[in-house]
Amino acid sequence: MSLKTPLGQVRGLGSAKDGTNHWWMQRLTALALVPLTLWLAVVAVSYSGADYPAAVELVSNPAVTVTLLLLIGAMFYHAQLGLQVVIEDYVHLEWLKLSALIGVKFATIVAAVVAVMSVMRVSLGN
Repeated sequence: MSLKTPLGQVRGLGSAKDGTNHWWMQRLTALALVPLTLWLAVVAVSYSGADYPAAVELVSNPAVTVTLLLLIGAMFYHAQLGLQVVIEDYVHLEWLKLSALIGVKFATIVAAVVAVMSVMRVSLGN
């Protein structure tokens, strides 16, 4: 026995079984961003008057590099998840919704790669 309506069964519509995972990932990334963002704020304030060589020395520290990379990953993934929800909820033209979802995924991946490469260049001294 199915709980779907006959029309829903014919169309093959129903749960994509992805909503719960999406919801959990959005909450987990938000939870991870709290301490990471607080850490970044403390570091930014404490190094506000520092010169470029001091900042390079800070980012060259392996613990700082890893923490920055975790922040970048969580931040861009969380942003992509949030923008996806907004687009799915408020864009009603299917072609525009699909185009916007692809654009958001592409833009967040490109921005994350640029951020990671920037941190790695400074960290490795290139």
